[in-house]
Amino acid sequence: MSSGTNRPELAKSQAALNAQGGPVVILVEPQMGENIGACARAMLNCGLTELRLVNPRDGWPNEKAVSASAGATEVLDRAQVFTGTREAIADLHKVYATAARVRDMVKDIVTPRRAARDLHAHVAAGRRVGILFGPERTGLVNDDIVLSDTMISVPLNPGFSSLNLAQAVLLVAYEWWMEAAQAEEFYTHTGQSPPATKEELHNLFDHLEGELDQTGFYTHPDKKPSMVRNVRNTLQRAHMTEQEVRTFHGIIAALVGRKKQRARTE
Repeated sequence: MSSGTNRPELAKSQAALNAQGGPVVILVEPQMGENIGACARAMLNCGLTELRLVNPRDGWPNEKAVSASAGATEVLDRAQVFTGTREAIADLHKVYATAARVRDMVKDIVTPRRAARDLHAHVAAGRRVGILFGPERTGLVNDDIVLSDTMISVPLNPGFSSLNLAQAVLLVAYEWWMEAAQAEEFYTHTGQSPPATKEELHNLFDHLEGELDQTGFYTHPDKKPSMVRNVRNTLQRAHMTEQEVRTFHGIIAALVGRKKQRARTE
């Protein structure tokens, strides 16, 4: 049985999110084309399309990036290449840097979730924003971090907080997407059948309780009211669809019919 309603449409489409001018993802000295492709895939999953590369080790364009992108070629086709981080962020107003730890400098540090709220506020104010991600093996160096306004740190297991490049991009991009999408945190897919109305549920209760009365289920009249409430609460928690209510009516009718048939043959 269902435990919710049909999934609602996201509050904003991907096209609308792209039109907002989402943050630029800047990969500083990425080493492998496969990782760049995986980052592009993570970006497009979350509605981000602007990718900048600083000195990619294996050159650009890169066929391995295309195969690893799982179809996110619109991100790769638009990617820009720069010789240095300073040049890659020159037209931006606010820059965030991702790093696992602070490296002996004073910096504001936020989680990806807080960063998402701040990034949306900057975009709404007409500012261009970007997020720096460092090389796979070493992460960002101090000379890159100092170019940023704020650091993003993902609160993970202190004993093992290592992320690969695409994982880091996905975590930050996902929070950006969720901040805008306002998706329900819980839903149940119910297919083509809408949720049952209260009238349909009450008819089912009446059907079930009437047949239970006929079978002598309520052996203690003084306990019947509480038993009825318990049965109704159980069925209410199922959040039944119209089809499920019809099915339940059919089950009751089938059970009662078989019992009557047996009684006639005895």
